[in-house]
Amino acid sequence: MSHSVPEKAELLEQLRQGGFAVPDFIYVPPEHFETETFDALEAFLEKHRESFKVIARSAHPEERRFKGGTFDSLETYADVGGIRYARNKMIKLAGTSKRLSILRQQRFDHAPELDLEQMGVIVMPFIDGSSVMAKMICGHWEFGYCRDRIHKVQSEPYITRTPHDRRLVQLSKDIQAHLGFRCEIEYIISADGGIHVVQAKDISNIDILEEKENHHTIALDGVRRIRKRRNYRERPLYVMDNRAFYIDLISLCEEVLADRHDGDGVDISPMLACIDSYEAGMEDFALRHHRYAVLGLAIQDTVELFQIANHYLDDIPEQQAALSKALYNNLYMIDIFLSEADTLIAKDKFRINLCSHDAYGIDTVRNPMWTVYWHVDRHDEVVREFGQVGFRTGDTVGIHINADEKPTVHRL
Repeated sequence: MSHSVPEKAELLEQLRQGGFAVPDFIYVPPEHFETETFDALEAFLEKHRESFKVIARSAHPEERRFKGGTFDSLETYADVGGIRYARNKMIKLAGTSKRLSILRQQRFDHAPELDLEQMGVIVMPFIDGSSVMAKMICGHWEFGYCRDRIHKVQSEPYITRTPHDRRLVQLSKDIQAHLGFRCEIEYIISADGGIHVVQAKDISNIDILEEKENHHTIALDGVRRIRKRRNYRERPLYVMDNRAFYIDLISLCEEVLADRHDGDGVDISPMLACIDSYEAGMEDFALRHHRYAVLGLAIQDTVELFQIANHYLDDIPEQQAALSKALYNNLYMIDIFLSEADTLIAKDKFRINLCSHDAYGIDTVRNPMWTVYWHVDRHDEVVREFGQVGFRTGDTVGIHINADEKPTVHRL
């Protein structure tokens, strides 16, 4: 295969040639989208019409330099229009919801600049099943389970050294031996128990290091984490208090309306500047700190205040529409910022929705996602404690988890 073929497609081809159970696939390079050369793709899709849909997997030539899950895989219709739509959406998502993640990897991990128009696509038949990711850690194979599409009752993502099917152990060993380097392997387990290899990633150059330990303390109630090998971490802290943010915004609205004369419009630029400043502050923090924690004193439990701010200018529809658009976009930006944190400290109501890469991909071995929480009925008490200790954005916090899985948080 050509050296211009992305690693994802090249390794799949090696595994297919090696006789492993790789689903039928085709790699469509970016130039075929430019010239609309789809003869090979149409022939491939014709063989899989009965599926009605396929999976389109991102295949950018620089993708191997980014962490798993940075670029998207999408289910789509089994026709050329569906594949073209999926590629366009991959490119759009890389410039919107994944933009901050890409910027941070370029800043902290020396990931390269991207020409998103070089995005190729791997097309496979859609296999309804659950996702399992395998890799060898410290001499042992581990298997991460996520995204079970088969069963109605879903479980949290989890990691085990004992997979549901012992064939996975030997198969993973055989794949790694065939490729000749340490790798992370993604399988889809179909409803009939079939094991399909859908991705392999070279992880031989990724370091797995130990973390150190250290000591002003607030006792919390529990922690959610998939890996339990370490019980201490330190992180720069971002304090998120959206209640205070909405109160400030409502105060600005009051000031603007107090100065308004009957029939006049209003200048909402101070409110928009307030929202822009908040978003810029989050992005600046995320681009200054490779790993960070968010202390959620108030994240989404400010619905009443949000609605007040969102409808404060209802008597002036044009300005209200602009303010409302900015506020809803602000919710989107908050969500993106939270998704980049690897530590969330909040009341027991908030969970980060983890995909397979976020839950147990190779990049999580050293820095798995932690959600440290306090019970909802203690919310006012705990928020008061954080205020008394004086936690501020920019502080460094330490989190220690004891033998009973009870976390304590202290400001360093």
